[in-house]
Amino acid sequence: MKVLNKPLLLIEDDQVDVMTIRRALKEIHVANAVVHRENGEDAIAYLRDPANEKPCIILLDLNMPIMNGIEFLQVVKNDDQLRRFPVIVLTTSEEQQDKLNSFNLGVAGYMAKPVDYRQFVEVMRSIDLYWTISEIP
Repeated sequence: MKVLNKPLLLIEDDQVDVMTIRRALKEIHVANAVVHRENGEDAIAYLRDPANEKPCIILLDLNMPIMNGIEFLQVVKNDDQLRRFPVIVLTTSEEQQDKLNSFNLGVAGYMAKPVDYRQFVEVMRSIDLYWTISEIP
C-alpha cells in the first residue's frame, strides 16, 4: 500500500519566490505536494476546511495583502487545532521587530528574502535532519 506524504503549505504572494521554493524542494527530493495560498486569510480557510489534508509544515511570507504573516501567526498559534503546525518564515522584512514577533509567536525558523536558492536548499536539508517531512502527524 502506498502512503501519500502530507502536503507543505506555502503562503506566498510573490510568484518568483514560489518558483524558487518549488525548485529547491525538488532538488532535495521532497516528494510532498505543495499547496500554495497567496495570503494568510486564504491559508486559514484552507487549514480549517476538514476536506483538505493538513500540511506537515507551513512556509510563510510576512508581507502579503489581505492578512499578513504576523496576523496569520496570531490566529494560528491561538487556535488549538492549528497551533501544532511548524512554521518557517520567509520574508523580505529587515525589521528586527518582525523577527522578534515571529519567534514570540512560535515559529520554527526564520529566513530573510530574497531567498538564496542554495541557502534555502541547505535550510530545508537541516530541517529534514530534525524530522522527516512526510512523517509528521
